[in-house]
Amino acid sequence: MRATKRRRLLAFAASAFAVWLTIFPVLAQSPEDEEIRRIMEKSLSVVELDKEIARIADQQKTISGQLDQTRTTLADQEQAMDKHRKDAGAILRAYYTGERDILMNAVLNAGNLTDLLTMLDYFNFIFSSDRQTMNHYKEQYRSLQKGVQQMDKESRQLADVETRLKEQRERVLALTRDVDSSLSGRSDADRLRLMISEMTDFWKNVGLFEVRKYFSALAKAMKNLPDWVQNDKDLLQIDGFNYTLTIPEEKLNAFLRQQNELFRNFAFSFSGGVVTVTGQRDGLEVKLTGRYTVEETDEGTAILFHVEELVFNGLALPDTTRQSLEDEFDLGFYPQRIVSFLKAKSVSIEDGNLIVKLAVKL
Repeated sequence: MRATKRRRLLAFAASAFAVWLTIFPVLAQSPEDEEIRRIMEKSLSVVELDKEIARIADQQKTISGQLDQTRTTLADQEQAMDKHRKDAGAILRAYYTGERDILMNAVLNAGNLTDLLTMLDYFNFIFSSDRQTMNHYKEQYRSLQKGVQQMDKESRQLADVETRLKEQRERVLALTRDVDSSLSGRSDADRLRLMISEMTDFWKNVGLFEVRKYFSALAKAMKNLPDWVQNDKDLLQIDGFNYTLTIPEEKLNAFLRQQNELFRNFAFSFSGGVVTVTGQRDGLEVKLTGRYTVEETDEGTAILFHVEELVFNGLALPDTTRQSLEDEFDLGFYPQRIVSFLKAKSVSIEDGNLIVKLAVKL
C-alpha cells in the first residue's frame, strides 16, 4: 500500500516538476526571473499562511469552548458556595455572640460522669460539624479562586490567539495584494497563474509530504545520537570536571547515512556559526539553515535546534511553516543521555565542527 502511494506521489512529482520546468526552465538568472521567483515565493507563503490561519482558528474555537465551560463551572461553584457561605456566617456569628458558650457551661455544670460524657459527645458533634462546614467553605473558596485564575488565563490565551489570527490574515491579504499587483498588466499573467497553481499543487501534494519525511527521519536519527557518541570515544574529551563534545560534519553525515538512506543525498555543514542542511532527490531540492542553543527543559539541559530558513526548490517558506515543523519534530539532543551526570554549558560552530561544552552536575 505504501509502495503504491509512494509511486503515485513520485509520478505526480515528476509530472508537476516537468510542467514547472517547461513553464519556467531556469530560476533567478535575470532580474525578470528574480521577480517571478518572488511572486512564486509569496504565493507559496499565502498557501502556508492559510493553513496557519485554519490552525489558529481551530485553536480559537477550542479555547473559546474551554472559556465557556469555565464560566459555567464558576457559576455552579458560586451557587454551591452561597450556601456554605451562609452556613459559615451563621457559625461565626454563633461564636461571636456567645451562643456556643452555653454548650461549654453545660459541660462544666454536668452533675455526674454520665451527663458529662453525654455533653462531651454532643459538644464534639457540634464542633466537628462546625469545623466540617468551615472546611467546606474554604475548599469552595479556593476552588473558586482557581476557577477565576483559570478563566483569566484562558481569556488571555483567547486574546493572544485572536491577535495572531488577525496578524496572519493581514499578512495573507498583503501578500495576495502584492501577487495580484505584480501580475497585473503582465503579458504573461496567465502563464504565471498556471505556474503558481502547479507549484502550489506540487507543494501541497508532494513537497510538504517529503519535507516532513526528512524532518521525521532527522528527529529519529537524533534520538540515536547519544549511543553513537558513546561508541566513538574520540568525540568526547575530558578535562577534570569539564567535558568537550566535538562532532565533525563529515562524521555526523556518515552517522546519518547509517541511520537512513534518505540522507545519502543530503549533507550537514557547519560554517559561520550556523548549521546548513542541503540535499535533493526526485525533483525536490531542500535547504535548511538554523542554530543550536542550550536550553533548560523538563529533562534537563538540552541542545535544541531552531530553524531560521527553509527553502524548497528555491522558494523560502514562511516562518509559520518553519515553526510548525520545529514544534512537531525535535531535532535536538540531550547530553544527559550520553552521560547521566553531565549538563550542557554552551554550544558553538567552529571550522566544520559542532562543539558542545559540558560540565558535571554538582
